Amino acid sequence: MTRRAEIKLTVELDGENLPSSILWQATDAEADGPLPCQSMMLSLWDSEKKTTAAIDLWIKDMTVEDMNLYFYQVFHKMADTYLRATKNEEVATSIHEFGDGFGNSLGLAVGSEMRGAS
Repeated sequence: MTRRAEIKLTVELDGENLPSSILWQATDAEADGPLPCQSMMLSLWDSEKKTTAAIDLWIKDMTVEDMNLYFYQVFHKMADTYLRATKNEEVATSIHEFGDGFGNSLGLAVGSEMRGAS
């Protein structure tokens, strides 16, 4: 038996077409109704063309400090996802090390507590 799950994104734009609000909801999410977020990166792989399409959005008042922490956590999330998908611990560790170096270069308090939920 198959089933369908949906993810919905709603982006509100200001008069200059800059995102002022991003809401997301998923049929399998625990929350009822849409939830706000300040940034998102959606990557879509086309195996036929061997290319990635991407949608990268952030709200206009997101701070640079939040963007730095967001990217730090995304790098670590990518490492975790890569490990689950490939079982290649060496490369996953390398991605984590890159993420830590990125965080260190920005003065972030690097550590597992800063990586966010995985």
